[in-house]
Amino acid sequence: MCLAIPGKIQSIQTLYNGTVKMAKVSFGGIIKEASLEMVPAAAVGDYVLVHVGVAISKVNEEEAAKVFSYLKEAGELDELYDTEMNIEVLNYKDTN
Repeated sequence: MCLAIPGKIQSIQTLYNGTVKMAKVSFGGIIKEASLEMVPAAAVGDYVLVHVGVAISKVNEEEAAKVFSYLKEAGELDELYDTEMNIEVLNYKDTN
């Protein structure tokens, strides 16, 4: 099954002389990089759905929290967490 995981954009940078837009995205406290090429209007603080490292759409905070909660309940977030470091699943809401 292919899933898109909701996350909150923490920072944005451009690479390769401004041709590629990348973001640091928080997934319940776990930070991963994602391409913003499919959602170029996305800004810091926006919530996006990320699939295989690419943000594919913007969503509102309420929808992001609901989807993240469902995925957490279904055990579909395991790949976000490094089990060797015993990182516990965090609440979706960022404390920032």
